[in-house]
Amino acid sequence: MQKYQMLIDGRWCDPSSSQWFETAEPFSGRPWALIPRGERTDADRAVDAAYRAFKAPAWAKLTGTARGALLRKLADLIEHNVELLGTIEQRDNGKLIAEVSGQVRNVAQWFHYYAGLADKIEGAVVPINKAGVFNYVKYEPLGVVAAITPWNSPLALTTWKMAPALAAGNTIVIKPSEFTSASLLELGRLALEAGFPAGVVNVVTGYGPEVGEPLVTHPRVAKVAFTGGAAGGRAVNLAAAADFKSVTLELGGKSPNIVFDDADLDQAVKGAISGVFGASGQTCMAGSRLLLQESIHDAFVEKLVVAVREAKIGDPSRMETQIGPIATRAQWEKVLRMIEMAKAEGATCVLGGHPLEGPEFGQGQFVAPTIFTNVSNSMRIAQEEVFGPVLCILKFKDDAEAIRIANDVEYGLAAAVWTQNLQRALDSVDQLEAGTVWVNNYRATSFTTPFGGYKHSGLGREGGTEAIKEYLQAKSVWITTRPNRANPFVLG
Repeated sequence: MQKYQMLIDGRWCDPSSSQWFETAEPFSGRPWALIPRGERTDADRAVDAAYRAFKAPAWAKLTGTARGALLRKLADLIEHNVELLGTIEQRDNGKLIAEVSGQVRNVAQWFHYYAGLADKIEGAVVPINKAGVFNYVKYEPLGVVAAITPWNSPLALTTWKMAPALAAGNTIVIKPSEFTSASLLELGRLALEAGFPAGVVNVVTGYGPEVGEPLVTHPRVAKVAFTGGAAGGRAVNLAAAADFKSVTLELGGKSPNIVFDDADLDQAVKGAISGVFGASGQTCMAGSRLLLQESIHDAFVEKLVVAVREAKIGDPSRMETQIGPIATRAQWEKVLRMIEMAKAEGATCVLGGHPLEGPEFGQGQFVAPTIFTNVSNSMRIAQEEVFGPVLCILKFKDDAEAIRIANDVEYGLAAAVWTQNLQRALDSVDQLEAGTVWVNNYRATSFTTPFGGYKHSGLGREGGTEAIKEYLQAKSVWITTRPNRANPFVLG
């Protein structure tokens, strides 16, 4: 049983509560590590340390090139520790080892990308409309960033915040999910090894009310970057507004995956599977609403059911496994409740719809891949995020109805279109209310491009050059080049 400490001000320390809690493997149910139970005192200490580091010359006076070098060194260390980080994250949240190893390698690439951007934050000289004045705009970091991250992809979703925040010159306090803290404590260890000054990177663990809320409301936190559900995001946004904090919110989704009758059906079936059954459906971008044109509906469903029925389900530490467990017991229970709700609403369950039991399923925290047909878009199962391996299939007649159904939901995180008609694809892209639209693929992401949602799916963007702007503020500078003899009582 490994016993972790928190990272505050460049030092490993015990929680002020002197309490730890167990973290367990979702597959076996066995506890494997002890996580510090932080409280407000620890959150305050971490923010104060981050604030001092933000003001200290060791960080504040570094050039962008020097910050980039530190980020690059951290990226190299992550690459050298892919197996360690991947194994720890897999143990903590039950994600497939085949997927999480690739995610960790991608995390390193995110740090490399923002290392390259660190010394390319450019201002502008403004051709001002006044004589005898020189004006320029420069961009400065915000200060202390509180990053609050979920259990489904802790390393990746923390990196989406940490890499641009540090590249821009901010300092950070990371609060992981209480279910998946270990991999981020290991990331903190690598940040120390990379040479980041004390207090620049801090990791405080514990429960939301005891650590997360004090971070969001701390007066020295300038920015909150949060990934989680819509209810949590709303609470964060309201609390942060009291001090006019900047926020980035990456929230939930109920993303439409639209298959038109001219699509390559075999590829679209693969896309539908990847869209909702990858990561056991525990991803905000899950394509949980599959919209099928009426003429291909029956054939597509038949192909889809056959393919999903053959999925290899079980131990996520095995490379051949394709669907793993639900990460937490509470989430497992929620998924099963929503499946029963869908049946009660009148949806037809054509596959799955039940928990999986047996020695090959460890402690039994599995849900059979589930497919519902005869779903109307007004059903709760079509409107509410499940966050599990559950797919709703809806029919549509024509392009206009497809777009209407796709947009008729409070979320707007992602969408996909499957068609071989370029005009139809581009028209759909223009009309879909979503921050990301895929054409003839699903779940493709990159550090080079922004990701974020419309409507209730969040605020701000993560990824690409857009993300670094989320961690900067503009300053307009006016310099008089000739004495001004105008009336001082009149605005010049």
